[in-house]
Amino acid sequence: MKYPALLPFADILPQLGRFDALIDVRSPSEFAEDHIPGAINCPVLDDEERIRVGTLYKQVNAFEAKKVGAAIVARNIGKHIDAQFIDKPRDWKPLIYCWRGGNRSGAMAHVFARIGWPAIQLDGGYREYRRHVNSALMELPVRFSYRVVCGPTGSGKSRLLQTMAAQGEQVLDLELLAAHRGSVLGNLPSETQPSQKMFESSIWQTLRHFDTLKDVFVESESKKVGNLRIPEGLIECMRSSPCIALKLSQHERVELLMQDYAHFVAEPALLNTQLDCLVPMHGREKIGRWQAMALSGQIRTLVGELLSHHYDPAYLRSIDRNFAQFSQAQIEELKDISAPSFEAAARHLHAA
Repeated sequence: MKYPALLPFADILPQLGRFDALIDVRSPSEFAEDHIPGAINCPVLDDEERIRVGTLYKQVNAFEAKKVGAAIVARNIGKHIDAQFIDKPRDWKPLIYCWRGGNRSGAMAHVFARIGWPAIQLDGGYREYRRHVNSALMELPVRFSYRVVCGPTGSGKSRLLQTMAAQGEQVLDLELLAAHRGSVLGNLPSETQPSQKMFESSIWQTLRHFDTLKDVFVESESKKVGNLRIPEGLIECMRSSPCIALKLSQHERVELLMQDYAHFVAEPALLNTQLDCLVPMHGREKIGRWQAMALSGQIRTLVGELLSHHYDPAYLRSIDRNFAQFSQAQIEELKDISAPSFEAAARHLHAA
């Protein structure tokens, strides 16, 4: 094969894990929105440089823009080689891509090939990869059999899935991929949610490595996890699948939520900001009372009331309507929220 080689994504996908590096040469903001899983960002034009060159194209002419752009790209490629690739052996094999397999990735691939590295350039770039993900998420989910873990807020669904994953089960943890716990109070203060495209890339990446002969365990989510939409083909499969109903005492549910939402316990003002979102459903008087409880340290009592007056009624209204097999759900009772309790439940579900 002559290098740099220009290959379509369909040819690259079977060997994606065999490249020594996946190099995304787009700008940092393009990379942050989404990228091929496992890629590193080595921009040949950063965000400001890309705007500068683009402005020259529009306001002057293509020739002037190409001169300026070529000088910047050459300097940046040299910096990346010095900083990250100078020690790579002759047989080091990178895959390089940009937005649509054009000038930016072609420049780096050409330099790498002239050095002697067997560089591959993705034909069509990120845009072609994204087209593949969109198509795959319409047909990939139907290849699997799902078991949907159901239960009201605080019943331990996420902890059970994490335990099952640790025991080697196939788990699609949508809340983990979305960096959100899936409720009005579910945003994580230490993390921002990924973009919709990145969320879909993570789902695709997870599913494509699963065995179609084994069950996939997933939580009974609504159509959105925070601000992110679950792909339509996947949510349809989930909602028609067999269910597991977790049972946990009210006391233990409160304790679990006190642990999982420790940031709200530590910062009641942050909790009260989120509680404002519930005013349309519960009215200002009730929300004001709950906010006063938060500020006065009555967090356990507040959590109990939130379960009884908000979360549990909402769960009961939605679960039967959205998950067709919930009425025949397998019941799984948890004694408490200790690790051995979740480990025993995970083993039991594996054997079932």
